[in-house]
Amino acid sequence: MKGEERVIYLDNNATTRTAPEAVAAMLPYFSEYYGNASSIHKFGGRLAKVVEEGRAKVAGFLGADPSEIIFTSCGTEGDNAAILSALDVCPKRRRKIVISTVEHPAILNLGKDLERRGYTVVKIPVDSLGRLDMDRAREMIDEETAVVSVMWANNETGNLYPVEALAELAHRAGALFHTDAVQAAGKIPFKLRDMNIDMLSVSGHKFHAPKGIGALYVRRGVRFRPFVVGGHQERGRRAGTENVPYIVGMGVAAELAMANFETENNYVRKLRDDLHNRLIAAIPSVRVNGDVEHRLPNTTNLSFEYIEGESILMHMDIHGICASSGSACTTGSLEPSHVMRAMGVPYTAAHGAIRFSFSRYNTQEDVDTVVEVLPGIIEKIRAISPYWADFVAKR
Repeated sequence: MKGEERVIYLDNNATTRTAPEAVAAMLPYFSEYYGNASSIHKFGGRLAKVVEEGRAKVAGFLGADPSEIIFTSCGTEGDNAAILSALDVCPKRRRKIVISTVEHPAILNLGKDLERRGYTVVKIPVDSLGRLDMDRAREMIDEETAVVSVMWANNETGNLYPVEALAELAHRAGALFHTDAVQAAGKIPFKLRDMNIDMLSVSGHKFHAPKGIGALYVRRGVRFRPFVVGGHQERGRRAGTENVPYIVGMGVAAELAMANFETENNYVRKLRDDLHNRLIAAIPSVRVNGDVEHRLPNTTNLSFEYIEGESILMHMDIHGICASSGSACTTGSLEPSHVMRAMGVPYTAAHGAIRFSFSRYNTQEDVDTVVEVLPGIIEKIRAISPYWADFVAKR
């Protein structure tokens, strides 16, 4: 905004800037071409073609057929729709859902709700680097399993998970496989037509489309029951008037993401690694969270031990630096995130976990500023921390 200080935005796993090209493409559909794509008259009906053009772009981005793409409002809706459909179409004797301990709340909280309805939800554990225990996964996925749902990439650590191997385990057991690819889409290239994934959820605002639009991939031949019931939209698979402007924006963002995969995996990775390495060199007692060999190119999660992440974020915010904490404030008490707990990160480190996540709009100047500012912030907070003082005294 005009008049405000420069913002250094390193919270791109939370949401991304809507690409200017996407905004420009969307604008006419708010004012000039504002009809309903389901209308029979030409003014509205012509927008049905626009919707299908957007669908084709998203399909191309995912390496799928346009008929396999259902537009949704967000990744959470896609996750819910996929799992509930799988439970609805599977044999009634299958009452088990297999997920991981590090899933997004869209999956974890749905799992809690399903447990209250009498389903069994089991969670694949992770090790100290956040890697899935595949031996336990093989034990858990059996003939009672209806659906396996494991995220492609973790939103906190950036860890990448072996979704094709998990899909194979699910299919051997006669179960369906779904993956929440909200963090993976736009950051790593893939072609679903060459994979064995049954259903996959994405959210536009994670790859420079606007908030409020997502997509669910349902592989051709997989039975599907709609989550949102009403009109005939989306071939009867998701009722509700099509969000034409946002579908247009998502289509443009998908095209830009395809064109920028090399940038994501080179330029963005270089910025991420530069920040990661320089902060570790400049600040004592920093713990790296996650599997640095198998993670998204834009994400690093660092714990600054013996201090609170929220305090770090507030001090960074004064300097216009945006990032995320690995902690969550619940019922008035500060608790480490479920991901940090699942990894067994010590509380002295879990409370000070900070996630930095980049996009192609970040610059080397952003990195240089953080490296210049953050060591002083950490030193200042530790100077008044009794936990840090105790740690130093015992060294």
